[in-house]
Amino acid sequence: MPELPEVEVTRRGFAERIAGARIDAVRIGKPLRWALMVMPEALVGRRVLQVRRRGKYLLIDLDRGLLLLHLGMSGSLRFDAALPAPGVHDHFDLVTELGTLRLNDPRRFGAVVYVEDEAAPWAIKLLGGLGMEPLGDGFDLDAFHAGLRKRKAAVKQVLLAGDVVVGVGNIYASEALFLAGIRPTLSAARISRPRAARLHAAVREILARAVEKGGSTLRDFSNVDGQNGYFQLEATVYGRAGEPCRVCATPIRLLRQGQRSTYYCPNCQK
Repeated sequence: MPELPEVEVTRRGFAERIAGARIDAVRIGKPLRWALMVMPEALVGRRVLQVRRRGKYLLIDLDRGLLLLHLGMSGSLRFDAALPAPGVHDHFDLVTELGTLRLNDPRRFGAVVYVEDEAAPWAIKLLGGLGMEPLGDGFDLDAFHAGLRKRKAAVKQVLLAGDVVVGVGNIYASEALFLAGIRPTLSAARISRPRAARLHAAVREILARAVEKGGSTLRDFSNVDGQNGYFQLEATVYGRAGEPCRVCATPIRLLRQGQRSTYYCPNCQK
């Protein structure tokens, strides 16, 4: 599933290239997770102002209204002036004078939703419960620690929930917890402020490094130019069950938390 780094890599790949473009046509394929919420022809003639990100959502600001775009479990975007004819898994084309933005999504859990503004009911429904942005100035340590202290669940599950901090997906949660030296099964409520500070810094570092590496490609993800991400190739614990820890040589362990795979070092993480 594309997480925050993959979505940010996607945004950076086309945001400047599409800015200022007039929308010439909108093509919709098979139904996605949610409907567009507006007739496609109503978007023709509008202009793209900018592309932002909130958690795992891309916000495409128009001169009137905005599009909320989510990649779902298997979605990816392409942007080019000369894309081929839509294929069986191409379900949304935003055709502009500067190129076509295309959503390819084999599982169709992604979506493109039009809203008038961020105060609209659908925008509040999708964005209202999101936690702090980990790569922004608003990622406050005190608020992060306070959010952890309110949760009795395992810290990895709290990171994945997205209501304390957004975008820390499965790979990145395992990697950040290893970097911070915190066992993924530890109750979030038991994490002291010094350990929360280490985790806060680790989340920032891991996600920033993942963005630099183009995200992670385990199955479907590629950027807007069709290139894979490479962060998974330098993972310290994720996907390395039974292999020696890069720090202490203890075999990396695998366990299941909420039907997701968790990797950790039983010696380095307490």
